[in-house]
Amino acid sequence: MPAFLTALNPGWLLILAGVVAIFLPMRRARQGIAIAAPLVGIALLAMADQNVNHLTASVMGMDLVLYRVDGLSFVFGLAFLIAALLNAIYAWHTDDRVQDGMALAYGGAAVAAAFCGDLMTLFIFWEITAVTSVFMVLGAGTRASYFASMRYLGVQILSGVLLLAGIAYVYKDTGSISLKVFENLAEPGALLIFIAFGIKAAFPFLHNWLQDSYPKASVVGAVVLSAFTTKLAVYACARMFPGQDALIWIGAVMTCFPVFFAVLENDLRKVLAYSTNNQIGFMICAIGVGTPLALNGAVAHAFADIMFKGLLFMSMGAVLYRTGTTKASELGGLYRSMPWTTVFCLIGAISISAMPLFSAFVTKSMILSAVAHAGLPIIWLMLMFASAGVLEHSGIKIPYFAFFGHDSGRRVKEAPFNMLLAMGMAAFICIAIGIPAIVPGLGYEWLYNLLPYREEAMSYQPFTFDHILTQMQLLVLATFAFVVLKRFGLYPPEKPGTILDTDWAYRKIGFGMAKWLGTVWGKVGPAMTAVFFGITGRAYDRIEAAFSPRGELARGALTGAMAIWTAALLGLVLLLAFVTVG
Repeated sequence: MPAFLTALNPGWLLILAGVVAIFLPMRRARQGIAIAAPLVGIALLAMADQNVNHLTASVMGMDLVLYRVDGLSFVFGLAFLIAALLNAIYAWHTDDRVQDGMALAYGGAAVAAAFCGDLMTLFIFWEITAVTSVFMVLGAGTRASYFASMRYLGVQILSGVLLLAGIAYVYKDTGSISLKVFENLAEPGALLIFIAFGIKAAFPFLHNWLQDSYPKASVVGAVVLSAFTTKLAVYACARMFPGQDALIWIGAVMTCFPVFFAVLENDLRKVLAYSTNNQIGFMICAIGVGTPLALNGAVAHAFADIMFKGLLFMSMGAVLYRTGTTKASELGGLYRSMPWTTVFCLIGAISISAMPLFSAFVTKSMILSAVAHAGLPIIWLMLMFASAGVLEHSGIKIPYFAFFGHDSGRRVKEAPFNMLLAMGMAAFICIAIGIPAIVPGLGYEWLYNLLPYREEAMSYQPFTFDHILTQMQLLVLATFAFVVLKRFGLYPPEKPGTILDTDWAYRKIGFGMAKWLGTVWGKVGPAMTAVFFGITGRAYDRIEAAFSPRGELARGALTGAMAIWTAALLGLVLLLAFVTVG
């Protein structure tokens, strides 16, 4: 392979293709580039040697590693490239130069960030993901999406600012910006970088940007967003904070709290946004455990989540495209007119629920096993509760209220062929990595063979009697609970409304306080301003009366003598300065 291709970060190729696509008016040519770029990127990645710095540079005394591939970055980079390809196919029916180009550049920035080998390069692509991804929200073209995009951008930029501040502390203390594992959060810059990653990963109390923006994004935009931002943060945490104890509890809480909000939420795309929090929590918790089995589980589950969460967002996007809504209270009975979308949604729902023979079963079981082996019974119980919650809100609620449930009377066309093709490819991957290796090249062993700790992964057996029995018991009981609650009318009804989250504290109370202060200032401000200017005006008048050329000190016979002495002293000071310097 030519040397310049060996040193070409696949992410750069996607960014360049995205920039070209923005200015390319020919729709089919633009969409062809959007599909070809990820395919070429996958080919380049497949031929790249691992654990080698393929491209380095020195800028302003800093050593930059612009392209490096290892076991951790390979899996994330491959998943991002596959997602970029599926997104391009899914968007084939649209004609939006800005969205097409920015989606490609957004995916490319995530890929490039995964393959960088230093903090400064990571920061650059970290910020590019923030700027490009905001167009996925803006693409909806509504007033709500505009304000959501501005809030989204502000939060993402804050993450970048904190990351840069942390890098500055690290560089000042060590003189290096190479990626390293932080042993504890007391190291210079570590806490700032940790919070920056936490914002992008949507840690508890830092998560509201996700539920605010994803449901308001365009049909294609929400699918694109689901693949990159939070998973890039998971990669960054796995790279720099493995074994950090704080992540165990943060991740466990992340898995549990979205369950309650998702059960009540009426907007099904917002349910999926909470489900994203839930699944990221499993990965973050595993990173906190930090053992080879746990880290393998986090990486594998991130790969699987990009596929099945993307598939679920695709199915809801198809529903939105055909019906104009994803509100559960307005849907139902769509299986009659959208049968293929229904089938693909069910595959995504079964996959995220970790049903045996589907993707999450072979990835989530690694996480649960690692937590159990680490001797964390409370955390294990929290993850089991969260697993049951996943089945309820993503495995049952999404397909039930969208395609079954009560008949809304809507009769629409099936999704466009390109949408079905993208969903079919994602569904195939969800099944292909969840089954035993019956067919060569397929099965969970293919994914396990790519993981950072390959030997530990290949020795792990997910299809054991206890794994299957435990998971089936969980799924059956959770399904039974849903049926009973629906039968006796105890399940929260699907109806329009606003579900208050933790952002209520600063978006309602904070706004109310600011509004109250504005009202108070409107009443007392003019009086306080008048008093202030009155005092300062009188002080100025007195100073002027004393020190101005017309003031008291400028009058009298001593004025000329004082000027002479002042000049003499100034001359003496200048002479002494000249002698000293000489």
